[in-house]
Amino acid sequence: MNNGERLLTVDEAAERLGTGVRFIRRLVQERRIRYVKIGKHVRIADSVLTAYIEERTVEPVRTRRSGFGLVA
Repeated sequence: MNNGERLLTVDEAAERLGTGVRFIRRLVQERRIRYVKIGKHVRIADSVLTAYIEERTVEPVRTRRSGFGLVA
């Protein structure tokens, strides 16, 4: 997390991930994501969400097609 980096609210984090607020709160409660506690408020750095997305991105499996579509 960089100094001066934008800290997102739970609502903003949910919107960025396209999920519900309950999902973000569960990630925080289970400590599956880094967060900042400011008094009673929880904030999540934008870079943390970027890393979360990158860690869970699944690459497609590339398979060779056996002879279909080949021109002789």
